Amino acid sequence: MMIAMNSCLVSPTVRDLAIRADPPVCGAEAPGSALDWPPAGLSALSAPEHHPLSVTRLLDEKALRAHYQPIARLDTAEVVAHESLIRLPAGHALRNPDELFHAAREQGLLVRTEQACLDEGIRTWRCEDERLLFLNLSAFAVVEMMDRLGAEGVSRALEAAGVAPTLVVIEITEHGDAGDTTRLVQAVTCIRTCGVRFALDDFGEGHSNLRLWAELRPDYVKIDKYFIAGIDANPVKVQIVKGLMRFSEIVGAHLIAEGVETEAELRTVRDLGIPFAQGYGLGRPAPVPAQDVLQAARDVISSGVISVLPGLARAGGGDVTLARVTTWVEPQHSAITVDELAEVFQADAALNAIALVDEGMPVGLVHRQTFHDNCSRRFFREMYGHAPARRFANTNPLVLPKHAGVEAMTEVLVSADQRYLSEGFIVTENGQYAGLGSGQQLVRLVTEVRIEAARHANPLTLLPGNIPINEHIRRLLKAGRRFVACYADLNDFKPFNDHYGYWQGDEMICLAARTLTSQCAPQRDFVGHVGGDDFMVLFQSDDWEQRCRRIVEGFNARARRLFDEAALVRGGIDAEDRFGVWRFFPFTTLSIGAVVIEPGHFDKPDAVASAAAAVKHKAKMGHHGLVVASGP
Repeated sequence: MMIAMNSCLVSPTVRDLAIRADPPVCGAEAPGSALDWPPAGLSALSAPEHHPLSVTRLLDEKALRAHYQPIARLDTAEVVAHESLIRLPAGHALRNPDELFHAAREQGLLVRTEQACLDEGIRTWRCEDERLLFLNLSAFAVVEMMDRLGAEGVSRALEAAGVAPTLVVIEITEHGDAGDTTRLVQAVTCIRTCGVRFALDDFGEGHSNLRLWAELRPDYVKIDKYFIAGIDANPVKVQIVKGLMRFSEIVGAHLIAEGVETEAELRTVRDLGIPFAQGYGLGRPAPVPAQDVLQAARDVISSGVISVLPGLARAGGGDVTLARVTTWVEPQHSAITVDELAEVFQADAALNAIALVDEGMPVGLVHRQTFHDNCSRRFFREMYGHAPARRFANTNPLVLPKHAGVEAMTEVLVSADQRYLSEGFIVTENGQYAGLGSGQQLVRLVTEVRIEAARHANPLTLLPGNIPINEHIRRLLKAGRRFVACYADLNDFKPFNDHYGYWQGDEMICLAARTLTSQCAPQRDFVGHVGGDDFMVLFQSDDWEQRCRRIVEGFNARARRLFDEAALVRGGIDAEDRFGVWRFFPFTTLSIGAVVIEPGHFDKPDAVASAAAAVKHKAKMGHHGLVVASGP
């Protein structure tokens, strides 16, 4: 361990090892592989001490300084830990830690540099309460620490430095290959006996993976900042983080969101249920550990506003690929004869088609029925029995990659060549044969995905459908947040749709969607499309009533533009009502029924939706623009 290499705390043999060996090392901001050790003789490339990029001079002059970045709980905004990060002197030719470690690698000083960073982080650490100190070490350093000191030596070194082992979290950097995972796991297990905890840094970056997480069983896992940046507007990142949260529950680790910089990111990770976070949005690294997070961060964490999570794209399907309907069917070499292929078909009555391959690459597809029809021709077997079956194969079959998504599959369904419906198609992976698929399976899969997508997003407006609506209501109820549920519906829409046609009717519905979303705060207010001309809005904005009135007024004014000149002169249109009676209908307008949902008054999303729908009915009956009620 680098703390054991402090001249005041270690034996000469350990310090000699640190100078002699030169593994690539990673700090919190350091590049390089944690276990990628070059031979000992390759560490003699040091720059002259007078050189502006000399790492030796920096280390000799003890010019590196530790700064501490707060890590906070996202339910209370309490600072529970600090991470030690190294900083260089102002104006130095090496401008940042990345450049420092790069130069240290080139000069054969990575081990010594890591030692200096760790010693400095411990030396200047001052904290009166029992907050955790996160210290960065490479995987190699962890193994070496255990080999040289053992758990008792680690404990003594920390206590001698004035830091309780139970308050130390060793953060294993994820910029490099963990190498011998077995040795690393053994080292971590032993060091844990003295009370030291472990964290996995930058999960999702470099060589970090679920296997290492599962085997190492860290106490904390830091989600790489890539997955946090812009998460408030990226549905894919939301789903990835949700997956990490489910895995963390299985293995028992606490998640820390790294790189939280904006209020929207902070609110999103808080509402997803991530317990801890760090980043510039909470507090920058500083020489003196901060006692509190920034005021703006405290305001976000303490606010009752529940973030509106970004929805998935209309196409849906997400991770659905062709692999789901790919079946392995043993291919045959392209040189197989007609007689030999006939025997293969005869041996397995379930075979619909067989792929012909040459060095693993598909070159043709033989459809059973087509092949049987040829073989049934008079004298066919006598004439072509010894001929290559490839002569009678479809040498231009449909070939799709195994990881093709829903959009690619949809394009196949509407293509001009429909032979795949009967003979099937070939599936490849990296150009190599991977199996067969049937047309029926393809149609079924795309249909299922589209149906599922329709449950989550309306295909006309692209607004979230019933499932996301219910999910967001459930989140609001669970948080005990006061909100307003609004059910919006168009008045006299059916006569308009019948009179002008469904194309114009769709435009009217889209106008309603645009008007609703234009008056809602993206991070506070949720707009969903129930179906047809029905919409649901879940307001957390304090000025929700004014927003509702602007929605009604704005829609009613713009809706008139969709009527023709004759209707504008008359003030409406003649059309059949729902009883088949022709009568006059005024311009299409919007009605909103709003219910104020107080904490504890409702326990299920459907009860909220029903209450809002009932108030909406009152608004429509009286052609009132907005009717407000208190629930339940």
